[in-house]
Parts: sequence; C-alpha cells; structure tokens
Amino acid sequence: MGEFVTLTASDGNELSAYVARPAGTPTGAVVVVQEIFGVNSHIRSVADGFATQGYVAIAPALFDRIEKGVELSYEGADLQKAFGFYQKLNPETALLDVAAGYEFVKQEDHKGIAVVGFCFGGLMSWLAATRGETLKMQPSCTVGYYAGGIGNVAKEEPSCPVLLHFGGKDTHIGPEQVDAVREAHPEVTIYVYEDAEHGFNCDQRGSYNAEASKLAMERTLEFLRTHIA
Repeated sequence: MGEFVTLTASDGNELSAYVARPAGTPTGAVVVVQEIFGVNSHIRSVADGFATQGYVAIAPALFDRIEKGVELSYEGADLQKAFGFYQKLNPETALLDVAAGYEFVKQEDHKGIAVVGFCFGGLMSWLAATRGETLKMQPSCTVGYYAGGIGNVAKEEPSCPVLLHFGGKDTHIGPEQVDAVREAHPEVTIYVYEDAEHGFNCDQRGSYNAEASKLAMERTLEFLRTHIA
C-alpha cells in the first residue's frame, strides 16, 4: 500500500519515511512516530491502517540519524540493539525529523494533521504538542501510546488537544508519570487499560492485548474525527 520517500529536516538531515495513502480523497493526515524498533513491519501496518481510515499516513525513520534502514523485531539480539539505539536518540533532533514528516504532508494541503506515536514515539507526540510551534509544526491533535518519560516533561503546555493511552501493568512507565500529566493538565484525555502491559498495541509483541488495542484504536480514530474536520 505504501512507499518510501526522502525527507530533509530543518537542520539538513536526510531521512526516509514510509507513506501510506487512502484509496479516495484523504480526510486528513497522520504522522506516525515509531517505537525504538525503527519503521518496521508493525509501524508500516499502523500507517496502512490509518490509510484505510481515510488518512495519508507518514512514518519518519528516526534512526536514520544513527544508521540507515534500521528495522528490528521485538526479541533477542534485535531487542538489545533497539535499546542501544534508544540510548543514542536525542528527543530534540528526533523532533526535527517528526517535523519533517509533518511538513511533507502539510505541503499537500490536508485539512488537518495529527501526530500519533508509540513508546518513544508517544513521547515525541507529546513534545509535538508542547514544542511543535517552535518548529512551525501545529498539529490538529496528538495521540501518545505508552509515552515513556512523559512524567519528566508533564508540565510543558500543549498547544492542541492530546489523547494518551497507558497500560495499567506497564512496568516501564509508573503510575506517577500518568499522575504527573493528570495533575498538570486535567484537560488532557487519558485512558488506562488496567490489564494491559507496555506495547499492548503491537501484535508482534508478547505484551499484545487485543482487547485493549482495539478499544484504544477506536478511541484514537474518534479523537481524530473530532479534531480533524
């Protein structure tokens, strides 16, 4: 369904991005921000899924700053390699690459653009809402799934509506991080799926929770319909 394109971030960094398009006239656009496993088959399937719902979806390859063409699975040596890449990620420069994806779809003059991220990408979706304006990025809304480290930046002020999904059994993100966002921003929509673990949306992970994943995506799509008109 999709294809790879080349983007150029504002600092000159060139990166690839996966683009999936709907069959008919797009309703809007979604920037899909990867986990720490690259723009792998799961992230591409997420982008494809948004395309079937009527959105142009673009997934920038954030690891291209470190190594081109990274595509990892969720266990064994790939899992260890993913954590190694994660240690090298810089949220500030990663946000430049998210903004490059945003700019690509903005040039196509879509009615609205959302940023939806997972794991590290969930954190990026939050930062797209709070810091995006400094990069000429003004999303219609953002959605973060199990956004790791969000508690450290919870007091930052989002410039658009935000939806956050967390797993109640997520050992990577403690309830104190969720509470930090709630206390700082009662207007932010937060859902906690009590029986879900970290990565519950990904059907390639052992932590996949079909029920939580389905409900979270239904809520995500409703959120997009509400804020992208």
